[in-house]
Amino acid sequence: MMRLHPSIPALGMEYRSGQLSRREFLTRATALGASAAALGALGLPRPLAAQDAPRRASGGTLRIQQDVRALKDPRTMDWPEIANVTRGWLEYLVEYQRDGSVRGMLLEDWEVNADATEYLLKIRPGVRWSDGTEFTAQDVARMFAYWCEPEVPGNVMAASLSSLSDPEMGGLREGAVEIVDPMRVRLRPGSPDVTLIVALADYPAAVIPPGFTPETMLENPVGTGPYRPELISTGERAILVRREGYDWWGTKVEGFGPATLERIEFIDLGTDPASWVAAIEDDRVDMLYENVGRFIDAATELGWESSRTDTASTVVLRGNQNADVNGEKLYADPRIRRGLSLAIDNAICLELGYGDRGEVAANHHVAPIQPDYADIGPPRFAPAEGRALIVQAGKIDVTHDVVTLDDGVARRTGEAVVALLLDADIPARQTVLPGSRFWSAWKDFPLSITEWNHRPLGVQTLSLAYRSGAVWNESAYANSEFDAALARARAIASAEERREVMAELERMLVEDAVIVQPYWRALFRHFRPGILGAEMHPSFEIHLYALGWAEGARDEE
Repeated sequence: MMRLHPSIPALGMEYRSGQLSRREFLTRATALGASAAALGALGLPRPLAAQDAPRRASGGTLRIQQDVRALKDPRTMDWPEIANVTRGWLEYLVEYQRDGSVRGMLLEDWEVNADATEYLLKIRPGVRWSDGTEFTAQDVARMFAYWCEPEVPGNVMAASLSSLSDPEMGGLREGAVEIVDPMRVRLRPGSPDVTLIVALADYPAAVIPPGFTPETMLENPVGTGPYRPELISTGERAILVRREGYDWWGTKVEGFGPATLERIEFIDLGTDPASWVAAIEDDRVDMLYENVGRFIDAATELGWESSRTDTASTVVLRGNQNADVNGEKLYADPRIRRGLSLAIDNAICLELGYGDRGEVAANHHVAPIQPDYADIGPPRFAPAEGRALIVQAGKIDVTHDVVTLDDGVARRTGEAVVALLLDADIPARQTVLPGSRFWSAWKDFPLSITEWNHRPLGVQTLSLAYRSGAVWNESAYANSEFDAALARARAIASAEERREVMAELERMLVEDAVIVQPYWRALFRHFRPGILGAEMHPSFEIHLYALGWAEGARDEE
């Protein structure tokens, strides 16, 4: 039986007293090593994953509307759509659930000591690679070495697992990972780190086979998942088919298998939501990746099932502090950034940009739904004061070019931002780019709006997006005080104590006007009646093994 982390009973008292939401409780408890069985034994809420799921009929094809993007080295994946395709054969050590809990996949269990300085990972018995090779502790140790390679361009996992890395030499620190026996691995972070387990659920953390190379990943797609890729055509279509003759581990594990679908097709219909609804009407798809705006009601009126989840997903307007604008680093000037921030009404952005389907945010990228959120008050809206700051900086004649993706969320939010700036008598315009042009340069635009996905913990988001030199630090924010406070926050196991440091971090982001982060998104997905396992996930994940047709439902084959 797994040992309970010492804080779990205290968390249970907070949950019973109403101080914690179910999601907050489950995120914190399961990340610290509390299994569903252990929570149940204490009379605490079990994760939904531990409950019985409806039976799925065997066979069939499922067609999913989703962007089909080029595959890449998984540790450098920067969009969840890529991982939703590779998830068919490249699985994860752990999996983040819709209710906020974390459960083991290739790991069966894990234990965490009282100060989060030692983790014992237990490999799930019976897992084999699709070539028949046994999955062991050697594979897990190999993955941490692969994830912690700092010299790989775009490797976001090196930042997520920085507590295991050598701060001077780079790479995995000596003694950070120990193979205890063929089925157990011990991790010893250099400092307390409460984010380790949830970092292993993030989409760049896919587990790859020995000898993997990104260039040849489709030539012999070995994995531990039940599907294999038949076709990947960027911008058009991806097809996965169920492996024949492969004894997938999940078939024998409650809450996972069997994987019933014979074929899964991802169909790229572009970024216009109208085309997604048209595909529903023309019977060309069975499920949407997501749905937005007025098209939510349209899909519901067509008789499709709707699934909603509240999340820490958002959009962020940021100036790149290192980018040249007319020969100077315009957004390195904090007066410019503060001026823009004060001129933008976040509530108007939520209304016009996202149809009020969410919650107003406060420009610091930590959400109330995340356990380490600190409430530091609402955002300020003072357009006259904002314009005066830009005048003071001597840049009131500069036109601010807001670059957005040509889609339903970023585009409409960009329109609202530009309208608010113009209303404050601050010159602004919007440049709308197709996906191929926006995605290839999303970190480099001087001023743009980017979508950011939900993360279980706020400290994760801050590490990925605002730590000096981080791979996804698109604002080029560099503040040694912020970095030091962030390191302290990652080392505090108690969320209550961590909130004090999180309040410092949030205030720094607001005072430095690093971003305008106007709202938190509720996410929506529509799917044909009779499909099981298709509910919207807060991180846009599609758990392919869980999809299937209910008995008697339509089979598209």
